[in-house]
Amino acid sequence: MAKGRVTVVDIAEAAGVSKSTVSLVLQGSSLVKGATRAKVLEVMSELGYVYNRGAANLRQTNASSSIIGVVVNDLTNNFFAELAVGVDMVVQSAGFVQFLSNTSESIDRQREVISSMREHGISGLLVSPARATEAADFKPLVAAGIPVVVVVRSLPGAKVSSVVADNANGVAMAVRHLVSLGHRRIAFLGGFPDTAVFDERMQGYRTAIKASGIEFDQKLVVPGPPSRAGGIDAIGRALMIDDRPTAAVCFNDAVAFGACDGLRARRMEPGQDFAVVGFDDVIEARSAVPALTTISVDPQAMGRRAAQLLLKQISAGKAEPESVVTAVRLVVRESCGAKNGRTAA
Repeated sequence: MAKGRVTVVDIAEAAGVSKSTVSLVLQGSSLVKGATRAKVLEVMSELGYVYNRGAANLRQTNASSSIIGVVVNDLTNNFFAELAVGVDMVVQSAGFVQFLSNTSESIDRQREVISSMREHGISGLLVSPARATEAADFKPLVAAGIPVVVVVRSLPGAKVSSVVADNANGVAMAVRHLVSLGHRRIAFLGGFPDTAVFDERMQGYRTAIKASGIEFDQKLVVPGPPSRAGGIDAIGRALMIDDRPTAAVCFNDAVAFGACDGLRARRMEPGQDFAVVGFDDVIEARSAVPALTTISVDPQAMGRRAAQLLLKQISAGKAEPESVVTAVRLVVRESCGAKNGRTAA
């Protein structure tokens, strides 16, 4: 027998039975006599054969796989790594395995990986959409009865479920907190304007600025990549404004970390010379120097909630769209300049 991976054909030849008989034994069929079953199992043990049940399921058109597709737009952002951990906690305990893929904000890459996941027979899809994603992109999955849960970034018009944070209220909390500390020139840094989550967070920013009796100034809105590098660039542009800001609400924690880096590069100390507030509360926010004031979303909890919703729909055999908005809270630490860090509801 040739060396290499042992196959069903190898087992059949060694046991002196047909390939179909070996397949029936692997499937636990009662059609195979006891003596024959024992012989096949003995040969399997001797040859070290390992049954790949997942591959076998994928060959059966009527079998549902135990695979959950998870597609995120930026795995270099700690938020998505923590979210994936939350997803894994739930799907693993339910007997599923997650296939995780990163799109790096490429719509073409997103379509490619989702197509590949469908070929592998995913039971459901959890996705944080890349920029330029349209509702129509998920119509084929909806038509095929594959449950889809959009997480972090909502997708208006798509007939799929969603789990997103209370973005507008979160940013409004951050603005009100900075106003309470005496700031009147408050910038909004980072984020892509062509995403729904940017619109939601900007809505909170504008509403809170107006409610505080401050005139909205478009120059203080400095969009850009929601990354650390994007934060460095955004704070640089913000500090070039004539009547420059004294504080900033950042699109996410990654941008906030970048803003702090950019401030230090200009010999300004975050929390002392300029107030910085993030959004997400990733693990690094607590250990950063200074510790980051931020809007806590609890990414692991969001991942668990999204996974639970997806498994619920898989179990039900139908995908009735549901929308879940998770609560957020302001966590006050040192980067905003508050003397004593505290948590505000």
